[in-house]
Amino acid sequence: MLALGAAALPVQAQPAHPRAPVLVLNSLDGTVSVINATSWTETRRIATGKEPHHLYLTPDEKSVIVANAGGDSLTFIDPRTAEVQRTLRGILDPYHLRFSPDMKWFVTAANRLNHVDLYHWDGRDPELAKRIPTGRTPSHLWIDTRSTTVWASMQDSDELVAIDLATQQLAHRVKTGPMPADVFVTPDDRHLLLGLTGGDGVEVYDVAGGQAPALLRRIPTGKGAHAFRALGDRRHVLVSNRVANTISQIDYVDLKVVDGFPAPSGPDCMDVSADGSLIMVGSRWAGKLTLIDVARRRVVHQVKVGKSPHGVWTLDHAGRQ
Repeated sequence: MLALGAAALPVQAQPAHPRAPVLVLNSLDGTVSVINATSWTETRRIATGKEPHHLYLTPDEKSVIVANAGGDSLTFIDPRTAEVQRTLRGILDPYHLRFSPDMKWFVTAANRLNHVDLYHWDGRDPELAKRIPTGRTPSHLWIDTRSTTVWASMQDSDELVAIDLATQQLAHRVKTGPMPADVFVTPDDRHLLLGLTGGDGVEVYDVAGGQAPALLRRIPTGKGAHAFRALGDRRHVLVSNRVANTISQIDYVDLKVVDGFPAPSGPDCMDVSADGSLIMVGSRWAGKLTLIDVARRRVVHQVKVGKSPHGVWTLDHAGRQ
């Protein structure tokens, strides 16, 4: 049964310092909901720009960047106070974004303009180095641990492409299943997982040594497999199944589903609490942030936010791999 009161949340000791807020991007409102992570209430909404979809922490951890795809801008927010720091304009269609692990590159996927942009990063402002035409509707990005390769999914041309950062050229292009979305690469850079929003599962590719992706298998998860989030134990990754209204837990060593959770109303992007006990997922069709207790495998609370909640993020999170 769905519990909507705060009393239904797992009992947690009071932290020694205030928990960082949870930020939820409302794509159709052009706002960010700021959620108090103790009371689980929305405290305010921040107007950012048109169509904020995803967000990412800067390498110095002093700002979280909200990418406003329709507004061609980036909004920098303090991850501890949720105060807006500044807005950077002139970044074309930043739908998805990532920093390279070596902190030298900032990369964006231009979802409506069909290109991936590579920027040099000096610690404050990105400087465009190369605009790379891709397939139709570049969706999600991943950068390998060595900061050599950008992986990007092409949602409407059913492709996965690899961009070599040294040469700033396309290195590989392969056909995939229908409507590929999020990308997750295992910490050893050996296997790439690709969610198929137009299908019912995850494709697994062998990408060891930077080689051309070779399809190894498909993992059935549920219809509309879309967004990944590591559970933080360096063994498991979650994938939201947006049509099936579930979240699947994949063992990325054995490459199989080992658990699952209900997730109502079009689950999309997720974050995981620092102790791994709570999944925070945007329910896009309901306009809510949904909290799922991992141990009890059930929804324990929902917070009303704006229209079409997409990116979800907090500084107090479990490990990303």
